[in-house]
Amino acid sequence: MRIVFFMPHLRGGGVERVAVNLARAFTERGHRVQMALSQAEGPYLKDLPPSVRVIDLRAPRTLSAIPRFALHLRQERPDAILAFMLYHNLGALLARWLTRAPVRVVLTEHNTLTLSQQDDPNPIARWMPTLMRWFYPMSDAIVAVSHGVAQDLARYTGIPIEQIRVVYNPVITPLLYRLREEPTAHPWLEDLSVPVVLAVGRLTRQKGFDILLDAFHRVAQVRPARLLILGEGEDLPLLEAKIVRLGLQSVVQMPGFVQNPYAFMRRASVFVLSSRWEGLPTVLIEALACGCPVVSTDCPSGPREILGNGRYGHLVPVGDVDALANAILEVLSSGGKPVPPDWLKQFEESHVVEQYLSLLRGDL
Repeated sequence: MRIVFFMPHLRGGGVERVAVNLARAFTERGHRVQMALSQAEGPYLKDLPPSVRVIDLRAPRTLSAIPRFALHLRQERPDAILAFMLYHNLGALLARWLTRAPVRVVLTEHNTLTLSQQDDPNPIARWMPTLMRWFYPMSDAIVAVSHGVAQDLARYTGIPIEQIRVVYNPVITPLLYRLREEPTAHPWLEDLSVPVVLAVGRLTRQKGFDILLDAFHRVAQVRPARLLILGEGEDLPLLEAKIVRLGLQSVVQMPGFVQNPYAFMRRASVFVLSSRWEGLPTVLIEALACGCPVVSTDCPSGPREILGNGRYGHLVPVGDVDALANAILEVLSSGGKPVPPDWLKQFEESHVVEQYLSLLRGDL
């Protein structure tokens, strides 16, 4: 098949990592893949195999990307579009309508929209439930990355739950297993005489790193520990100021985006997901695959599904600083909960990719 991905960019994030994993897997199976990006930028660009053709639409906004993507469809005539993120999902449908191209469109929803849309400053955001209710059913398939996302999407838009397919993200790959064994070159992880708490994600309100800092402040009052937060984002100045305010400068570092977080996960004492909401948090699955004990908020959606209702990691209420601190202390004292290898198979690339290909072909 000739498959074109349509999304904003390949900056550091879980959705972008999923797209790269899928693109690589599709090409390994002999399909021709193009990556149409509103802006061809981001650290994950270099992770794409050379066989993936990158189309830079040079569009600062989704609205301006749509006619350029429609022109690309008219010229290239792909067999299928795989769209990522809300505005690009709608854009893919509009581009197909503009060209009347006989191309299948598969939409993917990666977030809990009832929560994520509350923070969307775009004036059109309040019209999103109506637009999605009108346009999403025009697609050939709607994919939600967790059962929680599917249920939320149905509530948010009124689309019948039966029209939404749940396909977990292809998170666990052979590449992940290779990269987790590489060195980190970070001194805190070379000498674990002081345990390291790790968090990874974009520095935004969604990820709850402000809550994590409050919880870690309480942890540090009880026992020696260090905290690493990997990622970039608009909340960096706020988080840096909070670290100073809490007096944590010597035990908290934020090194920015790291190309290989798996090596950090492999060596950290505990991985913490402090999010206020998610869809299917990729980093939580990656941490499990790297053998790192995990503590997570029981946020909508994904952590409860990933952790088997708490069998394979600690779940705490969203925003509960004391509960988060206590769970971190428990793992540092007693270790994590064992995860059976069979449990992780549902998140393996080989298991997930064939589901996506079947949807793109129209077999499902």
